Amino acid sequence: MHDGSGRIVVQNLTKHFGQVIAVQNLSFQVEPGSVTGFLGPNGAGKTTTLRMLLGLVNPTAGHATISGAPFYQLGNPARVVGAVLEAQGFHPSRTARNHLRVYASAMGVPDQRADEVLHQVGLMEAANRGAGGFSLGMKQRLALATALLGDPRVLVLDEPANGLDPEGIAWLRGFLKAFAVSGRTVLISSHLLAEVEQTIDQVVIISRGQTMYYGPLDALRKSQQSRVIVQPADPNKLVAALQEAGFSEIQPAPDNRIAIANATVQQIGDVAAKAGVALYGMQEEKVDLEQLFFRLTSGQFAAPPQVPYGQVPPVPPMPPGYGPPPPGYPPQQGGYPVPAAPPQQQTPPQGYPYGGNH
Repeated sequence: MHDGSGRIVVQNLTKHFGQVIAVQNLSFQVEPGSVTGFLGPNGAGKTTTLRMLLGLVNPTAGHATISGAPFYQLGNPARVVGAVLEAQGFHPSRTARNHLRVYASAMGVPDQRADEVLHQVGLMEAANRGAGGFSLGMKQRLALATALLGDPRVLVLDEPANGLDPEGIAWLRGFLKAFAVSGRTVLISSHLLAEVEQTIDQVVIISRGQTMYYGPLDALRKSQQSRVIVQPADPNKLVAALQEAGFSEIQPAPDNRIAIANATVQQIGDVAAKAGVALYGMQEEKVDLEQLFFRLTSGQFAAPPQVPYGQVPPVPPMPPGYGPPPPGYPPQQGGYPVPAAPPQQQTPPQGYPYGGNH
């Protein structure tokens, strides 16, 4: 039996699919009263981890628990955890209300709960419409309503903002925060980093199936330096004044600008004014979650560098054991060797009638 805490614990979780390592030694904990973002590039192992947490995939090693028990030991799991991995699974001709009543019956909750969650997610006006005609955003809301039927203490959502319009995203953000403030647990997987940043308290960042960061979002931000980029009339004079004022982390930047770490625009402006140095431009660079995300995941699935339109991309390096093309090999097109066309055959091969079906 579970302990009712709503705590999620993932401990040394590992999953191999043949020779492919989808998740490797992954560990983190999600506490009640918080919204935790589970972030990583596509293919990093997020969905596989959630499927192991929800008992849909057996781990190769390690374990995951919700409220102190694995998913299969939760008794009536829908009353403990509401989960949305895909906004699908709706019979196209069944109304939203009837869809929810089917699930309510399976969970052992009264039919009236269907209308309560429809109202909660803003779908009451569409209660009698077939789910097959819903937009993607409406399907996301209906999936969330299904997850809420059992009044769970835990929500596990995979890409919950997918398909929502700006109003829907703002609504979802407020809903998830209110859900967590009530002492419940929210774990959301997403790659919409700018949106998640406004919603989450804790963050788990994974890459290649491994934990790259786990902890409070504010602590992650504070671990990174912000800096001020300034374009002074006299860079040398400003650098000397900044050093005298105690700013030691100063670096040159393009276009005769300088970058000062751990400083604010106001501080640099005051030093420049006192030193009599005119400033032609100044901006403060703050590291956001998206920048931190790319640093931590190190471009796991980064695309090759962009090439200006109309230019030929560079030839990729040949694998070991391959040399340059032999003399007389045809020219390269688009950066890749193109074999010469075979010479046209003037006479038909022996054994086939000329002009027949070969």
